[in-house]
Amino acid sequence: MTTPDPAPRGTRGVAPRVGVPPGETPPAEGGTSGISYPEPPAPRRGWESIPVVLIMVVAVLIAIGLIGMAVSLMA
Repeated sequence: MTTPDPAPRGTRGVAPRVGVPPGETPPAEGGTSGISYPEPPAPRRGWESIPVVLIMVVAVLIAIGLIGMAVSLMA
């Protein structure tokens, strides 16, 4: 077997005639399986009714204010 390293004696961490000491290379595969923490619940797809109602109330109030300003300018 040939080594891809052109100078294996100069390679850091390789002891002569022993090989690589433990802890120099990462393990072949992880020792845990599955997820590490519970996943958050999936986001809801639609808006709930309270924000929609609040937005509509604000839009109606703005419309009433603009109509009131327009009427007061004509009078």
